[in-house]
Amino acid sequence: MGKRILSILIVICALAGICFVGFSGMQVGEEEEQERDMLSFRKKETIYFWYSDSSMTDYLSSAAVAFGELHEDARVIPHLVSDSEYLEAVNAASLSGEQMPDVYLLSNDSLGKAYLAGLASRIEDEAGLCTTEHFPQTALSAVTYKDRLVAYPYYYETSALLYNKTYLEAWTAAQLASQGEEEEDEPIQIEEGEGEGEDDGEIADEGERLTVTQQQIEAGIPSNMDELLAFADNYDATENGEDVLKWAVSDIFYNYYFVGQYMIVGGECGDDENNINIANEEAKRCLEIYQALNQFFYIDAEEATYDSVLEEFIEGKLVFTVVTPDAVAVMEEARESGAFAYEYGIAVMPKPSAQLGGRSLSVTNSVVVNGYSQHKELANEFAAFVTGEYVENLYARTGKLSANLSANTQDSNLMAFMKEYQNSISLPKMLETSNYWMQLEAVFARVWVGEDVETLLQALAQQIRSQFE
Repeated sequence: MGKRILSILIVICALAGICFVGFSGMQVGEEEEQERDMLSFRKKETIYFWYSDSSMTDYLSSAAVAFGELHEDARVIPHLVSDSEYLEAVNAASLSGEQMPDVYLLSNDSLGKAYLAGLASRIEDEAGLCTTEHFPQTALSAVTYKDRLVAYPYYYETSALLYNKTYLEAWTAAQLASQGEEEEDEPIQIEEGEGEGEDDGEIADEGERLTVTQQQIEAGIPSNMDELLAFADNYDATENGEDVLKWAVSDIFYNYYFVGQYMIVGGECGDDENNINIANEEAKRCLEIYQALNQFFYIDAEEATYDSVLEEFIEGKLVFTVVTPDAVAVMEEARESGAFAYEYGIAVMPKPSAQLGGRSLSVTNSVVVNGYSQHKELANEFAAFVTGEYVENLYARTGKLSANLSANTQDSNLMAFMKEYQNSISLPKMLETSNYWMQLEAVFARVWVGEDVETLLQALAQQIRSQFE
């Protein structure tokens, strides 16, 4: 009996030993596999991508994953940082060398400062992405400094005209009906052999709704301020008692198109200190037109904020206003919830007058390759990828409008912003003009309340000149 027990114990121990060896072998195998994975991870070339807008987080993470799938030997690590003293933080990290941004997002007006500090390098663009085939010239000029492309254009912001399509459709139908009645009152002369079996000029019977096409509606949108004032004189408000036009007159971003064509600060690329022309006759006339609008529309600059005006538009109290691309998402949400009970559309900004042109202000956010990076080739590849191949869902997921011409082509409202962007002018890149937009905003505010345009323009020109001395 004792021998049997001893035999059973020996068998149990043997089995336990076998299991232990097997388990140990599995552990060793798993550890070896983890070590191999870690070694492979460490061998991957890594670049850090800095940005400061939290709304981009999910999208940029997806872009990094997609890029990693195409480049198995590389990885991109997006890094969200504070937008407070952003470029200074990029510089500090670049000098310390600890997880420095190999590539990062930056607005075009800061590119000159970044390049002079060595934080932006001339892009390689081996894919040939930065051409007018893929981007409008506005975008390419925005990322050009001293005849060098120093970043890839990514997304932009500019202003455009938001209009109540329902109101314009009704107004256009009334105009067409009125024209038809006038034509019926006039004698109709028909040459021999013409007019048989035709009903040209026939207007729908009274009580029928006249069909209006989108082309006819767009033809009724004022193309300049002269036409807009004429429209306001003839427009009959509905029971809502809406105003024809209202916008955030205290914000330079929505006013700049009045002087954008003629107030030159740095030229098309905003980097030429020898090309500055502020106090010219055309700019003066444009500001006088702007000033006269206050006498017609009576807009309180302090009360008319961007959000409050957009809310008035949603309530049906306005026919026209000036907005940035974020308004499209706001309007779609308002339509779905029932808060906006109409149709809307986006159009390019009306010119200051029939004789004077206008250009909206635009800001182009760009992808910059850090001049201190040890991985410039990979950084360039990722910059080209995120601004070229990976842009289709940028607006849907972030609300940012890609500067790439291939994006958003099926959305007429978003394409209206692109059309405006193509004709826009960017903020200058020169260090001496870093406060230019703030100074100009102050000028617009004083012009709006009636101060002398000539005096204000001369003072602004003198101030800008003194900053170069």
